[in-house]
Amino acid sequence: MNLLAAFALMLVIEGILPFLAPVVWRETFRKMLELSDGQLRFIGLGSMLGGLLIFFMIR
Repeated sequence: MNLLAAFALMLVIEGILPFLAPVVWRETFRKMLELSDGQLRFIGLGSMLGGLLIFFMIR
């Protein structure tokens, strides 16, 4: 049940920027398409590590 709640919260957070500022979101997405695979992997790794850090801080 906690996993489902976490997934729902992720969807809400992911939807905030396209809802509030679709032009900014579109431009950001366009810039991300220009990044190399290595750069995207680094961003993904940083995001995962940041999420784990926050997770362990609140537990």
